[in-house]
Amino acid sequence: MTRSIPRGENDLLQCFPPVATPEARLLILGSMPGSRSLEAGQYYAHPRNLFWPILQALFDIPVAWPYELRCEALKERGVALWDVIGRCERTGSLDSAIRNQTLQPNDFADFFARHRKIRRVFFNGGKAEEVFRRRVLPTLDSPGDELTLTRLPSTSPAYAALSFEQKLAAWQAVAAALCEVQG
Repeated sequence: MTRSIPRGENDLLQCFPPVATPEARLLILGSMPGSRSLEAGQYYAHPRNLFWPILQALFDIPVAWPYELRCEALKERGVALWDVIGRCERTGSLDSAIRNQTLQPNDFADFFARHRKIRRVFFNGGKAEEVFRRRVLPTLDSPGDELTLTRLPSTSPAYAALSFEQKLAAWQAVAAALCEVQG
């Protein structure tokens, strides 16, 4: 079902709320949902995005499950999911089309205050990491200095430099970190 694209103040694109519980141990951050995701109201809804196939391989969360069940399975495993950018202006879905002067990061001080067990942050691509390091990290007192930050290759179909197998190999770091933090 196609929905209208969520927009916030000044008619900017608006991201989704986080998929998280207070017990989350690690956080996966994208930059901003693409057009297909915004229309569907779901993270990583583009059929060629490899995010959900990679999580299926890592955590046995079937891609065929309804979106809500996949999100619940992520939460049960201690994985939180969100985007660095809360609002922005962008034409299309590419990160390169985001108008930086309109970019408004999400409120991570509040997020980390409510999710105190998160110590590992994984970025789904370079734009998410860049915006977090430049616009979010300097605003954090704690746990900013306690976070381990890791950039992973983007799962976007626009990033075709690596194969599924190569991306999956890099994303194994998420499964390893989750095992580590769960003891």
